[in-house]
Amino acid sequence: MLLRLQKQSVLRMVMGAAIAFFLFTLILTLHRHYTFYSSYDQGIFNQVFWNNLHGRFFQSTLSSQLSTNVVHNSEVPEVFYHRLGQHFTPALLLWLPLYALFPYPATLTVLQVTLVTAAGLVLYVLARQYLEPPLSAMITVSFYCANAVLGPTLSNFHDICQIPLFMFSLLLAMEKRWWWLFWVLAVLILAVREDSGVSLFGVGFYMILSKRYPRIGLAVCTLSFGYMIVLTNLIMPLFSEDISQRFMMERFGQYADGDEASTLEIIWGMVSNPMRLIVELFSPLDRTIKYLLGQWLPLAFVPAIAPASWMIAGFPLLKLLLGKGMSVLAISIRYAMTVVPGLFYGTILWWGRKQNRGAEGMSNSQSPIPKSFRRFWIICLSLSLFFTFTSNPNRTLYFLIPDSIQPLVYVPLPRQWEHVSQVRPLLAQIPPGASVTASTYLIPHLSGRREIIRFPNLQLRNDAREVVNVDYIIADLWQMQQYQTAFREERELLQNGIPFIDQLSSSGQYGIIGFKDGVILMQKGAASVEQAIASWQAFRQQVPPK
Repeated sequence: MLLRLQKQSVLRMVMGAAIAFFLFTLILTLHRHYTFYSSYDQGIFNQVFWNNLHGRFFQSTLSSQLSTNVVHNSEVPEVFYHRLGQHFTPALLLWLPLYALFPYPATLTVLQVTLVTAAGLVLYVLARQYLEPPLSAMITVSFYCANAVLGPTLSNFHDICQIPLFMFSLLLAMEKRWWWLFWVLAVLILAVREDSGVSLFGVGFYMILSKRYPRIGLAVCTLSFGYMIVLTNLIMPLFSEDISQRFMMERFGQYADGDEASTLEIIWGMVSNPMRLIVELFSPLDRTIKYLLGQWLPLAFVPAIAPASWMIAGFPLLKLLLGKGMSVLAISIRYAMTVVPGLFYGTILWWGRKQNRGAEGMSNSQSPIPKSFRRFWIICLSLSLFFTFTSNPNRTLYFLIPDSIQPLVYVPLPRQWEHVSQVRPLLAQIPPGASVTASTYLIPHLSGRREIIRFPNLQLRNDAREVVNVDYIIADLWQMQQYQTAFREERELLQNGIPFIDQLSSSGQYGIIGFKDGVILMQKGAASVEQAIASWQAFRQQVPPK
């Protein structure tokens, strides 16, 4: 009877944590979106879903604008550009029926929060294969408190949000020996992204080294490695040259000799120069240590001494440590989520062995966690939450935490909502089928269309293969004005954008048909509205010249 009451109490704790996580992250992310703080990636994925819904699978002008043809060769974005050349993400089709019911950018936000919340519940079931309910619940709570989980969840929608759910489900299928489900999930993991095979390879590596299922592990390693090589060298180049000319060079160009490289060439560059590999692995040393501590913190640093954590999480972690760029070691960015499943599963196994060693003489009502360690664990969880929120991940808490202290950049919540009320009528003036260029934070709200690019670009190639200027321009200059004192990108965009708008208006190419609270709306070939011109002239006087 006592055991049953304990299990019920633990289940309430787990469900309470899941509900709290779901509501907390959902409210914050929806608030972020509706107050115009969701940004370019949210627009990309929404346009991809919108095009998928209309039978134009994985096409996107927003993705085209990031392609090597546009970035390096100065070509114009194309509406028929296939994003599969940048990231191979067929698993997104799983969620297309949901998007068909609710075809809005916010639907993707709800989907992301739901997938991550569900991953925590599967984690609890996985932990119960080895651990008593209290310890399983503690690990689940740790998942919901982890910076590497909270930060990426409080962001734009991203494909990696599927990884924790698929990985925990795959590991649970392995524990249950549900091999048919195991292989289905293995295929789904590979379908998430072109590099998600790295996470799956870690599972196969563990299955071999642990000697639990060495033959299946070898098959998993062969499948995942072979899939990534064939996909990135043969299939993705059929859509575009982005994988070799842009993405591999941006992340791993230090291992290449020329201006482009395939995955095989990058791997050879690593193997043939081990000293450079070692230097890259540990540099910058301070950020590497900080990143590892941040990943281990919510689990009270147990993954650092858990062999299975290193076996499974080691490969996605290695991919991050060997890459370059600020984002690879940012724990609040989506890439950090790929490391999480291996760390948590390894921790479960570590506690399982410890629990078995101390099981003799311990009643079912006793906790396997010493009280002193439990207190330490709770402190670690509190610190994880503290570091997450004070870092203001993805500007989600902009209304509480300034983006910059010196100089001060802070937008109070009432002021932002006042701004929202001014922007929405301007957005409503743009017809659903019109082509448009928009500033970054307005893009997600207009991305459910065929032709959209980012301001200040004006041209795109339409379905008739003709290069045309967009019908509408809308830019939130007020947002740039708020952030330009501390952020160079906003300052340059604002200072370059004002004379550009003057040029378009004076030449008669575009007329200013609306201007409210620093947001300008222009239409191709239209006559300017006198009141909008006056508001524009008043605003531009507030911005110092370049």
